[in-house]
Amino acid sequence: MCGITERVERMERTKAAEKGAGVGGQHARPGVAVNRAMATFSPADEEKQRGVRRMKLTATGLLVFVALVYVLSTWAHNSGAGTWAAYVAAASEAGMVGALADWFAVTALFRHPLGIPIPHTAIIPTKKDQLGVSLGEFVGENFLSEDVVRQRLRAVGIGSRLGAWLAVPEHADRVTAELSTALRGALTVLRDSDVQAVVGEAITRRANAQEIGPGIGKMLDKVVADGGHKRVVDLVVTRAHDWLVLHRDEVMDAVEGGAPGWTPKFVDRKVGERVYRELLRFATEMRDMPGHPARSALDRFLTDFATDLQSDTDTRARVERLKGEVLGRGEVQDLIASAWTAVRSMIVSAAEDERSELRLRVRASLLSLGSRMAGERKVQDKVDQWVEDAAVYVVTTYRTEITSLITDTVASWDAEHTTKKIEANIGRDLQFIRINGTVVGSLAGLLIYTVSHALGA
Repeated sequence: MCGITERVERMERTKAAEKGAGVGGQHARPGVAVNRAMATFSPADEEKQRGVRRMKLTATGLLVFVALVYVLSTWAHNSGAGTWAAYVAAASEAGMVGALADWFAVTALFRHPLGIPIPHTAIIPTKKDQLGVSLGEFVGENFLSEDVVRQRLRAVGIGSRLGAWLAVPEHADRVTAELSTALRGALTVLRDSDVQAVVGEAITRRANAQEIGPGIGKMLDKVVADGGHKRVVDLVVTRAHDWLVLHRDEVMDAVEGGAPGWTPKFVDRKVGERVYRELLRFATEMRDMPGHPARSALDRFLTDFATDLQSDTDTRARVERLKGEVLGRGEVQDLIASAWTAVRSMIVSAAEDERSELRLRVRASLLSLGSRMAGERKVQDKVDQWVEDAAVYVVTTYRTEITSLITDTVASWDAEHTTKKIEANIGRDLQFIRINGTVVGSLAGLLIYTVSHALGA
């Protein structure tokens, strides 16, 4: 009870603070919106309220009727009408008592009877906050417990039902379309500049945090061991040979231009021709001889370099410095950032095209997943377990917040309008209590009088 009292006092202070803030009219509170909703009577509420009035008139009319019967039967009995008048008087007297007692009980729920502040009356308007706290605690204890949640979800069989639903092609198409719409919307809302900055920072941070030398060394070692570099060498020497064939004059001019000025021209010419022939011969032999010594030397160089990348500290440090210089260049950063634009355009286009590979694969995956969920017990149990664990986590972690939503909402309602709304919705049934009290009281009074009269006789 102390805990309930403290929560009620806290809610009353919150209500007072919201009421004070509402005077300024600067910000609308959620509680204000709720109060407005509780203060508004819908056409259905008005119709229910008219039904309550009719039932009140009926119950009150029955009370007046038994009172009139009591007066007449008492007069008849005193006038010597016979024993029957006494029985009728006893029944009608007990009926009046029952009707008045139930009228008092029903009225005490919503207001003070006859406006007299009798203790323990006007229960709903005066105990509204306590009722909200009790309702929240009842919901938390009986509906938001782990056992109840698991039991109810296990009885539903979400895995099998969801699988059967997804296995229908029309449903898979619908889910695929909805996912595509959500994906397009999300990509449209995202600002390219923000995403580009995040992508660039993530790639740069990951690259700086990971040393690339050993990885490159292992990859190069495997490439050399498998002979994968030989095709690159073949391409390079072939292009070099073709270039030498087409640019003979340029090579000779370069050699002659580098000769000393005091040498005769014909000597420079002869040297240029000899250099050119040697270069062309070297390129030709490299191209045509797989076992050329230069190729073997290149293999040894690449193997040693791969080893240094993995184990030599200086080589690894130079590679890291080179990596940092490359990543720090503006052109590289722009290239990394622009990758997001290309990826986004590709994804949006694929999401919009119903026949795109992306949507076809998503649809096929959904159908496959649905078939497995519908037919495989293990998959069903796994899905059910995931759903149960997620639901249990939510209700156990946020149980206080969920129950506070109930208690705070009830506390924010206006007492007068809440009373009127509740009375409009359940008041008609409560009037039947008055009617039943009149009838049952009459029957009870008749029985008691009969028994008493029989025992007295």
